[in-house]
Amino acid sequence: MAEETTEIVRSLSENGLRYSYRVLPCPAPRTEPAVVIGGALQGMYGWPQMDDHLGPLTDVVTADLPGMGSADPLPPGAATEALCAAVTGIIDALEAPRVNLFGFSYGAAIAFGCARRDPDRIARLVLGGVPAHISAGQSAYWARAVERLAAGDPEGFAALAADGLMCLDPDRHVHRRELARRYVRRSFLHALNHSAHAVDSLHRALADRPDFTGGLSGVPALVFAGEHDTVTSPERQRVFADTIEGSRFVTVGESDHWVVLERADDVADLVARFFTDRPLDTAPGLTGVPRPRRAGVPDPATP
Repeated sequence: MAEETTEIVRSLSENGLRYSYRVLPCPAPRTEPAVVIGGALQGMYGWPQMDDHLGPLTDVVTADLPGMGSADPLPPGAATEALCAAVTGIIDALEAPRVNLFGFSYGAAIAFGCARRDPDRIARLVLGGVPAHISAGQSAYWARAVERLAAGDPEGFAALAADGLMCLDPDRHVHRRELARRYVRRSFLHALNHSAHAVDSLHRALADRPDFTGGLSGVPALVFAGEHDTVTSPERQRVFADTIEGSRFVTVGESDHWVVLERADDVADLVARFFTDRPLDTAPGLTGVPRPRRAGVPDPATP
């Protein structure tokens, strides 16, 4: 567990959008600050496992970005650009020459966009559950879920949305599957009932098609996937990782897209190792030995 530390919460504004970030200071940091960005509904208080594993090593920074938590809603259009600008605002406010950057699921698109825009500000990059490819069948499934929401059935939406993000195949073992399933459903319902712009955030996360093309160089990077991820398969996430020069790719066993819930401590340990340049080979929960990747392979969106 991280030692008891007084957190700091600060407010910022980017192009008229108010948002906030939280810093858990480390008395004796061993690496650059770690900025953590989650999915559409994961705000600044959704990462206790990162506090525990990263807190003794460096400052941990989480945020309610525009369109999330207590921040202002995002206006229509150019969401990724606005969110990347907001993250850059946090890095500027930290007065840190460089930061370690973690992005998961929808947050992976934001983190990847930030690294591509300003690679000199990113010391190390970790991306997990990367939605690099969404099939036509998945798009149709999400359309049905959104129809439930539009029809005034938030419970039906929450059930469909949670199930659509999970591997429910009984032949594939997923650690804490039912616990994660119930938690995700409750999280969707809580957000819909307590956040003024949760519906817009969900629509954006389900409808946006983030750009994971273009590659990246000059930033040490790690991409990880749950071995049973059904949103974007580990194979496709590996192909995406190949577009990042020198990156590494690993899979976390007995998990699906919600690997950060099902294997929370293993993921946090993996991130802490990478951000402090420690070996990954002995990290718990991995299904294979991580190897450096190479750039220049086909685009991950290619069927």
